[in-house]
Amino acid sequence: MDYYQILGVNKNASEDEIKRAYRKLASQHHPDRGGDTAKFQEIQAAYDTLSDPDKRAQYDNPQPQGFQFNFGGGFPPEFDQFFSGSPFGEIFGGQFRRQQPVKNRTLNLATDISLEDAYYGKDLMANITLPSGKEQTIEIRIPPGVKSGTVLRLAGMGDDSISNLPRGDIHLTVNVQSHRLFRRENDDLIVDLQLMCIDAILGKKIDIDCIDGKTIEINVPPGTQHGHILNVTGKGMPNLTNNLMKGRLLVVVNISVPTYITDEQKELLVKAFK
Repeated sequence: MDYYQILGVNKNASEDEIKRAYRKLASQHHPDRGGDTAKFQEIQAAYDTLSDPDKRAQYDNPQPQGFQFNFGGGFPPEFDQFFSGSPFGEIFGGQFRRQQPVKNRTLNLATDISLEDAYYGKDLMANITLPSGKEQTIEIRIPPGVKSGTVLRLAGMGDDSISNLPRGDIHLTVNVQSHRLFRRENDDLIVDLQLMCIDAILGKKIDIDCIDGKTIEINVPPGTQHGHILNVTGKGMPNLTNNLMKGRLLVVVNISVPTYITDEQKELLVKAFK
């Protein structure tokens, strides 16, 4: 996908131009306003890349800047789960099987992605130089719901130095970066809500931003206590093996108490709670 074309800007567009284009398109194609979800996700993905200077530089330069490369053989230490059917390989886990045919070395790569990328899934492409000196372009589909430490296997695309042996594999370890708002626990997302004590006493409707870019309204019931967790089903991360299933959004209530009130406010509180 051409992210510049999706946003309708040229490759020299400024940050402000990109932001204005995104806001206009997001408003037109938002699913809550009858827009197409797939189109909206394309717009979101384009903006996520082009609004971040590092991601934009990596996108503009097809060199494999997002990958850490290690020519060591064997399996990386993190193995989360088993998953098959990826268009470019498979996710696998468990212990190394000793009865393997002799072949060239496995090459280990690593890449960092955002939590939004883990939510939607992401297509990666990189040019790498094999130990033999051969240049190779690899394509990887990172599936929605991927967890940090998951390893993707690209069978038969690794080292080819010894010509009379089968090619090795490529193992890509996916590291999901920390998010400024959400914490992840399995398929659940956790977010903190700062709430004034009077709102906790009386109850209040609050708007909460979700990982998919949508805003939902939640009801904080009267008498809510500090540390109470509000549960919103279906607003967490997609399940890796079944993307139709999503985890929960867990809203942790943190009650704020004002450090200063007037004498008049004190009198009102005393009267109200006597």
